[in-house]
Amino acid sequence: MTSFSETTQLPGTAPGATADPGTDTHFPAGFLWGAATSAYQIEGAAREDGRTPSIWDTFSHTPGRTAAGDTGDVACDHYHRYRDDVALMSELGLGAYRFSVSWPRVQPTGRGPAVQRGLDFYRALVDELLAAGITPVLTLYHWDLPQELEDAGGWPVRRTAERFADYAGIVAEALGDRVPLWTTLNEPWCSAFLGYGSGVHAPGRTDPVAALRAAHHLNLAHGLATQALRAALPSHARVTVGLNPAVVRARSETPADLDAARRIDALATRVFTGPMLHGAYPEDLFTDTAALTDWSFVHDGDTALAHQRLDGLCLNYYTPTVVSAAPEGTATERHDGHGASPHSPWPGADHVSFHQPPGERTEMGWSIDPEGLTELLLRFHGEAPGLPLYITENGAACPDVPDAAGRFHDPQRIAYVRRHVAAVHRALAAGADVRGYFLWSLLDNFEWAYGYAKRFGMVHVDFATQARTPKASARWYARLARSGRLPRE
Repeated sequence: MTSFSETTQLPGTAPGATADPGTDTHFPAGFLWGAATSAYQIEGAAREDGRTPSIWDTFSHTPGRTAAGDTGDVACDHYHRYRDDVALMSELGLGAYRFSVSWPRVQPTGRGPAVQRGLDFYRALVDELLAAGITPVLTLYHWDLPQELEDAGGWPVRRTAERFADYAGIVAEALGDRVPLWTTLNEPWCSAFLGYGSGVHAPGRTDPVAALRAAHHLNLAHGLATQALRAALPSHARVTVGLNPAVVRARSETPADLDAARRIDALATRVFTGPMLHGAYPEDLFTDTAALTDWSFVHDGDTALAHQRLDGLCLNYYTPTVVSAAPEGTATERHDGHGASPHSPWPGADHVSFHQPPGERTEMGWSIDPEGLTELLLRFHGEAPGLPLYITENGAACPDVPDAAGRFHDPQRIAYVRRHVAAVHRALAAGADVRGYFLWSLLDNFEWAYGYAKRFGMVHVDFATQARTPKASARWYARLARSGRLPRE
């Protein structure tokens, strides 16, 4: 068994950045360069070795929920091909790999003892990574709630948070000696507001109060899981949470538009950072949603439980959010980048309009704005001083078409990543303690409700044959990862 010993230094332990004017941009020694994936998007093996359905299995098998009826039943078949995938990561010079554990693969009903065959897969994956010199970065939850827990009420009920803490302890006991960096939740905003508000993500419910309840119980789950991790992990292991805070911009400086931006910031960001970082919900969130709920599902002591000591904050960024107040008596514009649905993921924000700014966009229709990433990092540098920051998702879906020789040239993705990595460097130079950057994604994969229609990978996957072909962006990123140096454009 390969072990991550207490004396091993986790890469990325010193802030700061250097730049030689007129030459390449240099990142700090030990800066963590990686790529990210999630279990349901790549593993496949949906019915093997004791795994039971998650909410995404159920959702994707429901007609009309995903593009072309695509499912994650096979996805990238990573469950059977992980050794080859780790060898590919090593070839590309990655220093770290961020992956998630499938809750129903480890604990099929969301309660009770673990299925050892499920844990054995992750033990083998981690050992393979360590043997290749790649730091494993583990996320406990990337949206694949066991269906049995959803049938019992899902995230809108308190018991789910308690079940999650039990699951966290199981995984920590199994892998704590080998994994140095742990993340409790990935993007709880999506779990709560896309899953229970707009219904464009699993489980596909459309109840604004359920979305707010889910957000609270995800906060509670994070706190309880952090306690469980601290009890089981060695002292040198680090515990983080992965958020996708919105970079919200008002369309104008009018009071109404600025208030719309404040309202969305509360729902998108402060609903999680309030309890997790500061131990309290923002009062304006309660005021904005008072017509929907009295928040009586928040029990005494809950926000204190959510406010656990963190060793880092993981931030995912793709595009900013531009909003305005909707004129009186008009329907809101829904260009919020979160899928088509007549139901809003923004409880209490019915009179906010969302807008597409002019300029370049990715295949997802998301505007390209690297300055938003610098802005995001500097926001949390100021809001949580002393807390190391990691960019754990950033990337672009592009129209990847092979040339006559079967090679994939993706200059749009290279340009996107280059500009965003430069934005990270600007934040470093301004004093932000940024420790790593993880490209989304290592592989083309099952892109949730978009099925296989959108490709984020730096490695092309032929889903019919499972052949992997590194794109030009993979070779470009490999040079960056090995050198820690962003060449001049």
